[in-house]
Amino acid sequence: MQQEHTKHRHLLKYFIASLSFFLAGSMHGVWQLYPPVRAWLDSIGSPYGGPGHLIDPLAHAHINLIGGLMMFLMGLSYYLIPKLTGRPVWSSRLMTLSFWGTVIGVLCFYSTLMIFGAWMGELLLDGAGPARMEEAQAIYGPLAAISAAIMGTGLWLFLGNALTSLIKAAIAK
Repeated sequence: MQQEHTKHRHLLKYFIASLSFFLAGSMHGVWQLYPPVRAWLDSIGSPYGGPGHLIDPLAHAHINLIGGLMMFLMGLSYYLIPKLTGRPVWSSRLMTLSFWGTVIGVLCFYSTLMIFGAWMGELLLDGAGPARMEEAQAIYGPLAAISAAIMGTGLWLFLGNALTSLIKAAIAK
């Protein structure tokens, strides 16, 4: 029994990450409902447009859904696939890469959304001209794309690894 327990310890990081992201997401949700913060977010376009939508709903949704929910489902899938198929997950290296790609991507994407939502929100409230807003957008665009690509790559590596594991198990039977 002890061997079975230690066999899956490497999956704990998925659940620790999931719970950490859910904690951050729940704190974010409470924070954005605090009346002064809510008023500020509404004044910069949350949730329908303007820089406020980067904070609410985009950052809030990604930290909860990708960070919290997907990390949990990844760990659960990597645990269940061998149990259901009787075969190991296709690639332990892809397990590690998918974990770190998703975690780093979520952290970078969330940070980018929060930082640029706040910065562009303040520019909007200060009446900064279009040139200042375009300057912020010029930095935001590539950072958001890079961090989203890292996050997406982590998720795609997971999907590829899980699907390959299931297909190989189905072919082997």
